[in-house]
Amino acid sequence: QVQLVESGGGLVQAGGSLRLSCAASGRTFTTYAMGWFRQAPGKEREFVAAISRSRSSTFYADSVKGRFTISRDNAKNTVYLQMNSLKPEDTAVYYCAAVLPGRPVVRGSEYDYWGQGTQVTVSS
Repeated sequence: QVQLVESGGGLVQAGGSLRLSCAASGRTFTTYAMGWFRQAPGKEREFVAAISRSRSSTFYADSVKGRFTISRDNAKNTVYLQMNSLKPEDTAVYYCAAVLPGRPVVRGSEYDYWGQGTQVTVSS
């Protein structure tokens, strides 16, 4: 089992920044690649970003590329999502999730563990 707890969400004006954190406990953190997903009201969950176990590879949705940065600190069992130049359309509940390596990181159904989510609201 892996337990994931997100934090860092909140209300921010358009153009602002937030950093989300996801603390993992339980089984070995470095066993898993990590991803961030989001779900806005009335919309399906969508992939945001992912990072490999060794931090050597990162992946981003086109909608956030160049504005968001995913990173992880394996010594602290934590994955981060730095979000800059936020837009109102980034408003959503953000979830971190863990996936075994070799699975498609953009597909939420492939992930094994999920956090409870943290709300991000961007005002215009």
